[in-house]
Amino acid sequence: MSGTKQSPKFGKTRILLVDDHAVVRFGMAQLINREGDLVVCGEQEDAANAMTAITNTKPDMVIADISLKDSSGLELMRNIKAQWPKLPVLVVSTHDESMYAEIAFRAGALGYLMKQEALDRLILAIRRVLSGNIYVSETQAARMLQQQIRGQKDIAESPVRKLSDRELEVFTLIGRWKKTGEIARELHLSVKTVEYYREQLKQKLNLQDGAELARYATSWVEREQPK
Repeated sequence: MSGTKQSPKFGKTRILLVDDHAVVRFGMAQLINREGDLVVCGEQEDAANAMTAITNTKPDMVIADISLKDSSGLELMRNIKAQWPKLPVLVVSTHDESMYAEIAFRAGALGYLMKQEALDRLILAIRRVLSGNIYVSETQAARMLQQQIRGQKDIAESPVRKLSDRELEVFTLIGRWKKTGEIARELHLSVKTVEYYREQLKQKLNLQDGAELARYATSWVEREQPK
């Protein structure tokens, strides 16, 4: 597997789609296959079959959602990075870019595109990632730049920045007033597992109870991830 864009003499650049909605895969495939140098080489709806498809179809790029059928797109990205470190991954998702882009990049993605922008921006995002560059929206790029301008010291000293990716997901959803059941459904976790993460967050952030956790999380979201 090359993991990079193929030279024209070897044929079209091959892209694997991983999304649990068939209509989304169909729409993306229609856009991609219109391009003379791009082709969809396969489609999958979960992480396990996607890993097998990568082995069998040898794509030059993977496009994946955060939420997959019975699995996490973030785990898929980590596994891809471990086995095929040069294979670029573009995330196309409905999940809020301000919350998930940074997590996706840490998991191994090179680009993040919201699905509502995919019709107009998908091909641009694909070509940006295939060239080895990062793709995010202009809003997210400005947000990331602002974080850099504020300096790495504040980021390093913030206890929130020391949370694991999954803990940060739960923490951010708490800050957006999501209830335990809603968080469980969105992250494909059991209610018991979300409750466990709540307890972990209180311990790591030195908070006394759920109300204090909610206030802290809400304040952090309003400050770090404004709409």
